[in-house]
Parts: sequence; structure tokens; C-alpha cells
Amino acid sequence: MSTPTLYDRFAGTVRRRPDEIALEVADHRLTYRQLADAADGLAALLQASGSDRPRRVGVLAGRSLTAYAGYLAALRIGATVVPLNPAFPAARIALLCARAEVDVVVTDVEAPSGLPEATAVVVVRDDAPALSAAGPDAAVALPPASTEIAYLLFTSGSTGVPKGVPITHANTVEYLDLSIARYGAGPGCRFSQSFDLTFDPSLFDLFVAWGSGATVVVPRRDELMAPVDYINRKGITHWYSVPWFAAMADRLGLLVAGAMPNLRWSLFAGDRLTLDEAAAWQRAAPGSTVENTYGPTELTVTCTAYRLPADRAAWPVTANGTVPIGDVYPHLEAVVLDENGCEADEGELCVRGPQRFGGYLDPADNAGRFLAWDGHTSYPYDGAGPLDATLWYRTGDRVRTGSSGLVHLGRLDHQVKVQGCRIELGEIEALVRAHDTVDDAIVLAVPGRRGGLEIVAAVTGRAVRTADLTSSLRTQLPKYMVPSRIQHLPAMPLNDSRKIDRLRLAAAFA
Repeated sequence: MSTPTLYDRFAGTVRRRPDEIALEVADHRLTYRQLADAADGLAALLQASGSDRPRRVGVLAGRSLTAYAGYLAALRIGATVVPLNPAFPAARIALLCARAEVDVVVTDVEAPSGLPEATAVVVVRDDAPALSAAGPDAAVALPPASTEIAYLLFTSGSTGVPKGVPITHANTVEYLDLSIARYGAGPGCRFSQSFDLTFDPSLFDLFVAWGSGATVVVPRRDELMAPVDYINRKGITHWYSVPWFAAMADRLGLLVAGAMPNLRWSLFAGDRLTLDEAAAWQRAAPGSTVENTYGPTELTVTCTAYRLPADRAAWPVTANGTVPIGDVYPHLEAVVLDENGCEADEGELCVRGPQRFGGYLDPADNAGRFLAWDGHTSYPYDGAGPLDATLWYRTGDRVRTGSSGLVHLGRLDHQVKVQGCRIELGEIEALVRAHDTVDDAIVLAVPGRRGGLEIVAAVTGRAVRTADLTSSLRTQLPKYMVPSRIQHLPAMPLNDSRKIDRLRLAAAFA
């Protein structure tokens, strides 16, 4: 039996359940057959955009029928999907198209300026009948092999140049099979789509739903700001988001007991989930199972999960107040290595297996991101030679093993030395958050005014006297761990994926 591609999963459901609702977006409510027709029509337009079948298709649309039909149309003709965010500046869109060597961009807005000369643009109305009637589907062809690249995402690079992360169809197989079974996906299930297509957890909502006969229910931007109302009004059964939405809803007083009685699954990814945030969400959705998931883009969405017990009394206690990220999926291998490259209870998480990508778009980015490990000693990959399946991907995340699986401690560069002492910034954050006037806290190490590193903190919540908070921390921490400066903010700055933007925070202390 051949390995299924992403489009195979959708097409299989079209054959089995053509009349089930596949997508609800804006004013559209499409069955699987109708969505397939729209994708076929758009696929014909893509093929007619140039002399050759497009190899990479940019999808410059968000939360519209064009976005989702365009995604499927690219897969339908065997192309790689390159999601592009319409909110990005034109110069960044042009840069990403150039780096990805995008052949054609499909969009529901006007063509962006500055695109490479060879890049065609297909502008289509966000209209299902128009898409379905756009052209014949006789010329379309399925992807030739699961080893082809399914989608290409860009992550921030330390040099300021975005790094392209190609994910093959084969990388997605084990992940989607596990997720469909783990979360009981099927007809009647209704999946949220809180993530933009440029953020890889969107793959979960789309293809766990479309591979099982469930419905993807796309919220408008304003609906995302009122998640409880959206979940109840739209009958959402599977909610998946960054933890920020739980924190935001709690701050607004929306997470009252029993507020979401019909929600079955509450899944979080993309940033730290605190135990307090999880407790507030569980209180509002007492019938749902709450899971914290973790994984970098390079490991195909997520690679670990921790399911919180239904009984609050059985929840774990962690030093930094966050929910564990749990165990690595059974089809993957993981090892925790210390700074000397030896297996340890605390250190860098390294993973390999079918979800591990095959290397960055620019091979120069591979150096330092992989290693070989013989069970005793690790050997860094220098970028030369084949990047074969025996190599481990270095996540750059520091974890600690425990009875509840792995606990995420932060990025390796979040552990710092001050006055010769090693400090876990996450543990300071937990104590700052515990203050009764603080809603959230981020602790950073920034260049000090007198040289060396300085511990600083940004907090949200009721206005608190810095002296009072500092005095409280001094009773719990050694002097060198107490933040020297504390800034109160109305809200934490967020990046495009609604993760807390630590770079902007650090700049505020410059």
C-alpha cells in the first residue's frame, strides 16, 4: 500500500463521505464534494498560469475560501504549498517568494508588489461557484510520491534571514494517523482553526479533520477574540490554539465555571502553558480533555503531548509552574543530552524519526542543528555529507525528565549565568507570576548597563509597586536572581503567531 499524501487523505474522504460538511468559512458552508470542485477549478487556473505545471505555489490569503481551496489546489497538482500571510509587508512576501522559488501566487487580494519577475499571480474571487466553474479538472495530477515536499514554512533565523523548513508528505503520515486516532476525529467533529496557515499547527486542524470526515470551522479575527462565544455558537468539539487565548479569556473574565459545556478536546501548542491557565480553561470546559503539546516546525507540528488528569488534585507540580510537555510520540526516538553531549536528566531535547524533516531549504542552515549519537557520545553534524535518518535534530529546547514526562524549561539561550551562577529564567517567572497583582511575567537576561548580564522582568496585571514585588521576590530568591528592573505593561507584545515576542521585550529594556 502506498504512503498517503495530504491530498490523498482529503480525496479519500471525498469518495467516502461527499455530502459531509468539510469547511465553514465566511459565508460559505461546503460539503467535501463542493470543496473538491472548488479546489479542482482553482487547480486548473494554477496550471493555466504558465507554460509548465507549477512546482511551488504561494497561497497569499487568510481565513477565506480562496486560502483553503488554494491550499488543496496546490496539492492537487502535485505542487508544494508555500503559505504567505497577507498582513506581512510586501517586501517580506517578495523575499519569501524569491527564497522559495515560488512559481505562482494565488491570492484573493491584489497582486503584491516586488515579486520576482518569473512569479505568476492568480487573483480569484472568494466565491465557491466561480471557483468550481473556473476550468476543467482533466489536466490536474496527484503528487507523484510521498517523498515530495508537501509544504514549505519559514521560521525566524538568528541572522535575520528567514529559514525555509520543507516538510514532505511522508513526514506527516505518522503524525496524522496518531492524531486522528488519539482525538477521536470523524464525522460530527468540528475543529477550530485558530492558527494562520503560516503556522504549522494549522495542519492539524485541516488534515486531522479532512482525513476523517470532520468539519473545519474557520473563525473570523473578531471571533478569535471571544473564543468562548465562538466555541459555543459554532459547536466546536476540538479547540486547538496557542496558550495566549486561554490567558486572554481568563483575564477578560470569560472562563467562568461550565462556560463551554460541550467542548470535548482542549489542545494547546506553540508556547508555554502554565498550570494556572490550564486550570482556568478546564474549569470553563469541565467535559473536555486538556492536553499540552510541543514540537518545532522541523519535527512536523508536534512531537510530544501531556494529558492533564481530569482530577485537579492529581495534576503535577513543576518548578516553573508550566504544564509538562509529556512523552515523545511512540513512533519517534528522543534523547536528552547535557552540554558535554552525554545523556542526562536535564539538557537539550534531540529527536529523530519519521516526523523529522530532511534539512533546511538552504543547506547552510543545517550546520549545528543535527548530531549523531552512539549511545554514549554525540558528534555534531558539520553540514557536510548526507543528512540521513540516523541523525538527531537538535531542538534547542532545554527539558527536564520527570514522572510526568518532559518539562520544558525554555530555550537553551534562556539559561544564563550571572555572577558565575547558572539561572533558569523560567523559575523566576513562576515566582513573579505567583504574586497576587501579576497576571503574566516574562523574565529576560539583557546586557547590563555596567557590562555582563542583567536580570529584568516584564509583567502584566494590576499596577503594582515595583518595590513591593521586588521585596516579595527577595524573600524567595537569592539576590543575584532578583530582577534589577521590572516594567509593567498593559499586555505582552506578540508576534504574528501570537507567541510572546521576547525580542521586542528585550528591546524595551535597552
